[in-house]
Amino acid sequence: MDLFEELLGNNQEWAAERLAKDPDFFKRLSAVQNPDILWIGCSDSRVPANQITGLQPGEVFVHRNIANIVPREDVNSASVIQYAVTALNIRHIVVCGHYGCGGVEAALGDQLEDPLEFWVEHIRRIRQEHMAEMDALPSRDEKWRRLCELNVLSQVQNIARVRPVRGAWEQGQSLAIHGWIYDLSDGLLKDLGASVEGLG
Repeated sequence: MDLFEELLGNNQEWAAERLAKDPDFFKRLSAVQNPDILWIGCSDSRVPANQITGLQPGEVFVHRNIANIVPREDVNSASVIQYAVTALNIRHIVVCGHYGCGGVEAALGDQLEDPLEFWVEHIRRIRQEHMAEMDALPSRDEKWRRLCELNVLSQVQNIARVRPVRGAWEQGQSLAIHGWIYDLSDGLLKDLGASVEGLG
């Protein structure tokens, strides 16, 4: 059996298990999408939003890209946020980075070829803004870990400036942005204490 046949077989088993536990599961799931959370995370295959939070299909709206970056000029990220805030009326946006992020590590190294360099440049600017703090750290690994955190904190601030988010706050919509980081070495999430819950 090749890989793709195996994936299709796994899907059939998963669907059958769901139906065995709850015969109406797919009927409910296909009727409406009503998550409370927008998750903006890294594309890294080791950081799947639903699994690490214990959430089921339909409980989290997910957007992933390399190094969980949310730049103003990225139409993809902006569209996801707009849809989540205005159509789904989500109440929480979680930006989740992770230690050991290859995209963040790339920002500590030499220039890359485009389009990857164009993307990583966002993190290089964060590194530059915090150069004194980064230079004070004794090892490359500690710099890498701290830059993973600083990247999350920066993205939280970027999202707080996005028009649909500000519009929601102006209209009194309950909406909070949270910055988390995931540790691949122990499977645990950590709140970075950077939540934003309204216009500042």
